[in-house]
Amino acid sequence: MGARADSWTGEKADGRTGGPADGSIAAASKASVRWSALVLLATVVTQPLTAQAGENGGTTAKPVDPETVPRPHGLARLTTEVIRVDGRLDERAWGDAEPLTDFVQSQPHAGLPATEPTVARILYDDRALYFGVLCYDSNPTRLVVTSLEYDLPGQSTRDMDVFSVTLDTFFDRRNSFIFLINPYGAIRDGQTFNDSREVDFAWRAVLQLKTTVHDSGWTLEMAIPWTTLRFDPTQGEQRWGLNMLRRVRRKSEDSYWAPLDRRDAVHRMSKAGTLDGLRDLRSGRNLRIKPFVLGQGLSGRELFQSDGLEFDGGLDVKWGITPGLTVDGTFRTDFSQVEVDQEQVNLTRFPLFFPEQRDFFVENSGSFVLGDVTERNYRMGSSLRDFTLFHSRRIGLSIDRRPIPIIGGVRLTGREGGFEIGVLDMQTESFGEQASENFGVLRVRRNLGESDVGAMFINRQATGDRADGEFNRSYGFDANLVPVDGMIVNSYLARSEANGVSGDRTAARVSLAWRDRIWDASAFVKHVGEAFDPGVGFVRRTGIRHGYATFGAHPRPPLLGLQEINPYAEFHYVTNLDADLLTRRGIVGFDAIFFEGAQIELQLQNRFERVEQPFTPGGDATVAVGDYDFNEWSATLQSSIARPLSARLRLLGGGYFGGSRFSAEASALWRPSYRLSLEAAASRDHIDLATGTFEPLILRSQIRFSGSTNFFANVSVQYNSAVEQVITNLRVNFIHAPLSDIFFVFTERRDVARGIVLERAVTTKITRLFAF
Repeated sequence: MGARADSWTGEKADGRTGGPADGSIAAASKASVRWSALVLLATVVTQPLTAQAGENGGTTAKPVDPETVPRPHGLARLTTEVIRVDGRLDERAWGDAEPLTDFVQSQPHAGLPATEPTVARILYDDRALYFGVLCYDSNPTRLVVTSLEYDLPGQSTRDMDVFSVTLDTFFDRRNSFIFLINPYGAIRDGQTFNDSREVDFAWRAVLQLKTTVHDSGWTLEMAIPWTTLRFDPTQGEQRWGLNMLRRVRRKSEDSYWAPLDRRDAVHRMSKAGTLDGLRDLRSGRNLRIKPFVLGQGLSGRELFQSDGLEFDGGLDVKWGITPGLTVDGTFRTDFSQVEVDQEQVNLTRFPLFFPEQRDFFVENSGSFVLGDVTERNYRMGSSLRDFTLFHSRRIGLSIDRRPIPIIGGVRLTGREGGFEIGVLDMQTESFGEQASENFGVLRVRRNLGESDVGAMFINRQATGDRADGEFNRSYGFDANLVPVDGMIVNSYLARSEANGVSGDRTAARVSLAWRDRIWDASAFVKHVGEAFDPGVGFVRRTGIRHGYATFGAHPRPPLLGLQEINPYAEFHYVTNLDADLLTRRGIVGFDAIFFEGAQIELQLQNRFERVEQPFTPGGDATVAVGDYDFNEWSATLQSSIARPLSARLRLLGGGYFGGSRFSAEASALWRPSYRLSLEAAASRDHIDLATGTFEPLILRSQIRFSGSTNFFANVSVQYNSAVEQVITNLRVNFIHAPLSDIFFVFTERRDVARGIVLERAVTTKITRLFAF
């Protein structure tokens, strides 16, 4: 490592911590001026080449195969010295710990040593596990950092310099805790399951973290208390899975301690290394109690609650009852701090899917998945947006996305004896004309190596004085199998039951997918009965049989700045239950991904649609009953979000049910510094039918500010011309203690046509975590 390795701490003489190195904002400003839509492709192609040639062109190292090279082993060392988490690594114990080095690139030059060395050391005592990491950098003034915000909402850690740690604490080679940290101390943490197939970034860790930026690069020091992690304390000597990632964004370089192919993520634990040396660990009580209080002022003509000022309080509890099982309880649950949904315009004849954003339901959501699952790196043809047996937004939210008061609930999740278990019970209050309801969910999966089989049962029952015996029950069975490396088989069989409902109430699918370094192919057949209606799920289309097939390639040509190209073809064939054709879609597409982060997506479609019931996308435009055959094209350009100024443009045009359509979506994101980002977006559709035209417009703007890693603010304004409404949301968050927040939230929904406020809420919410 040469001169850069002379000092383990790597500090500046003045001990400066956090913040950008001198000149970084000026450099960022100069880079942003170079960007424009007309030279997007030239920029993303040539700039990465310059960096790569300069850093790697003279190397004589022989590359290794990241997938076959032996997995590394590391050692954690016990210390009795008090470790102060200050980002300096100046305790003697750090010098005595084993250095973990020799990171290997996954990109841009797979198998070669990392161009910027990383040295990690691991210590532990009776209180915590400690990581001390020195990320050497030959030019720390060019570190790419896009945010200080906790969990980096709206950000991708692929767009910044990052160091990441994954810990497989049960050494099952399937599941992990993950921590991603940028040079200024922003962290994103979560859990991963089923060998990288499911990721849950709603989980939040109690830990201590400090980073420093200095002349040699940047340093990270982190303490993870044993009460934060889950492991088996009955084992005197622990063996854990471990991998670490170092991302140098300006070089588009990812390198791993346990080498990986570029299509794999750091949480692919079946290919992780091993951490030894941990002995006689105690896990503590694993109990967290988090009360909250709030004050809220409500007004508006469409609120079901009475106007005025309200005060409330509630409680969340998390208890690790065994090393593998966790109970979460919530009482008088409140989600007023959650950001508002993005507005959408529905140009189809099927319902829209809105993703879950409420923390309680997002956390451990992977334990309750059964439906059209997708797999990392595979083109599957459908997703949970088409069908999921359990969609938590059906709890505590009305059809028009109004909050329904939740009295409370309890959830049990985790793993025990080779089984993955998920149990949920929630109770809501009555709301308007709607009776109070109870929601119960039971999910069990049996892990079989990399495969799993499982079952789920869901009950939705009206309760209280207004209950009239109304219920909806659904249940299903699924199998997700990996018969050989690269091949995945997904299948499910589900059924629903409800008062007075008859007919075909089943849904089933079998899919087969293959992926290696170059080729990918998948196919499925699916059946959905006309009376299938999971009351706590989402199904986009019923009364159909759906066949799908795709074939594509992912070559990595040695072209300037190009990471991968993906030509592919897809075919959808949908009939009703009498085998009459309803939808046929033939698709050819081409995607290109650049090392710098830019992407190009091109697609051509030939579509046939049979409309059996007329529908109105909006305005005077109505689609009549009939058969329609038309073509459609789309093109999407996305510049690198790692740049201070980035943009996305999507154009779509062609036929539309006997008429024509042209749609344009554009967005721009400007980050004058890592503390501030400004985003603007617009989408416009022009639908021209014989019955009339429809031209919906959606405008969005958002400003995000990070005063520190503990203080954030953002404001968003949306306009939807289809309903002529403006939605404003202001959210301020101060983390006053670990996982303890003060929120101030202002939300308003205004009808601009009538000039009235439909809904307005001003909320102050305070939470405090107590961990034992």
